[in-house]
Amino acid sequence: MRRGPRRPEDPGSGAAAAGARRRTGCGENAGREMGPQESAPESTGKSSDQGESGLSLTDPAPSSVGEESADAEATGAAGRGKCWRCPPWPCGWRAEPEAKKKAPCPGLGLFYTLLSAFLFSVASLFVKKVQDVHAVEISAFRCVFQMLVIIPCLIYRKTGFIGPKGQRCFLLLRGVLGSTAMILIYYAFQTTSLADATVISFSCPVFTSLFAWIFLKEKYSLWDAFFTLFTITGVILIVRPPFLFGSNTSGTEGSHSVHLQGTFAAIGHAVFAAMTLVILRKMGKSVDYFLSIWYYVILGLTESIIVLFILGEWSLPYCGLDRLFLILIGLLGLGGQILLTKAVQIEKAGPVAIMKTMDVVFAFIFQIIFFNDVPTWWTVGGALCVVASSTGAVIHKWLQSSK
Repeated sequence: MRRGPRRPEDPGSGAAAAGARRRTGCGENAGREMGPQESAPESTGKSSDQGESGLSLTDPAPSSVGEESADAEATGAAGRGKCWRCPPWPCGWRAEPEAKKKAPCPGLGLFYTLLSAFLFSVASLFVKKVQDVHAVEISAFRCVFQMLVIIPCLIYRKTGFIGPKGQRCFLLLRGVLGSTAMILIYYAFQTTSLADATVISFSCPVFTSLFAWIFLKEKYSLWDAFFTLFTITGVILIVRPPFLFGSNTSGTEGSHSVHLQGTFAAIGHAVFAAMTLVILRKMGKSVDYFLSIWYYVILGLTESIIVLFILGEWSLPYCGLDRLFLILIGLLGLGGQILLTKAVQIEKAGPVAIMKTMDVVFAFIFQIIFFNDVPTWWTVGGALCVVASSTGAVIHKWLQSSK
């Protein structure tokens, strides 16, 4: 029996039927509603390995939803993006789009830097206010309180307490040099004015550039040499050595010999802190930051105990207020370190270096308010030289790295 000629289909009805098939093909029951002619290309076009691996069967998404598809592929969630059965249309079974990753608040890194400068300055003020406690003993108390905070952090992060095998030597050096720098700056705070010690210790970036050129073979330009000379000029204005300024030592705290001891201690702090930064730069990101602090506090505590037994200066503070100051020195120092680290992570080095100069401003304010000690114009001029050269050195390195 012969059949008649096939009647042509209506284009509109065909498109409607195709759309219906696409809509019914989306979702979980797509496989059950497909006919044999539709399921054959699927079984031959998709490998069994891909189906068993749990990857979502989606077409490549356009650039506007590239982040969403990447997140979905990373989490292995099925059904994200557009359904493979209906590429031109959004799938009705599609899940809610994930929230886009929020960018850090503008100026948050600078706020962290400002807050860390304030915490460091308050800790320095407490070091100056503590009576009848040696600077080495203050360092030991700070290490103890920081250790109580670092140990739970290391256990939570599962980084261990020893560190990578190839970095242990650098971690030991970082601990010894960092703890020595801490002892020296505390001694400088006790023997000279708060502003002078802070300003001189702020010359650390200049020494960092010099040591990076020597040990890490980094570039040392004429600008770096100029900043170094400018820093030395500022330190000379603050110290005012008698062979240059005569016997006029007005404005110095205590005797001039004690003032010189505190000055040299502050310079030693800047040198040892710069060497510590060079070691941290050498290790890079291969060592967890909390592990680096762990070596700093454990070796600092050991070094402080040895020095205290040699000097015979171990004595508990009698005043309850001094004991509170010792606790706050440890907590404020750790908080300042964490905030400064977060600031460097989300902000560029140049703006952070400029905002870090607030250390000097807070030191001058605290010295005037709490000690009624107005800095001389020599100190102000030296502070401007040191701050300008240190900030310029950091910004110069930042501009070089950004090219």
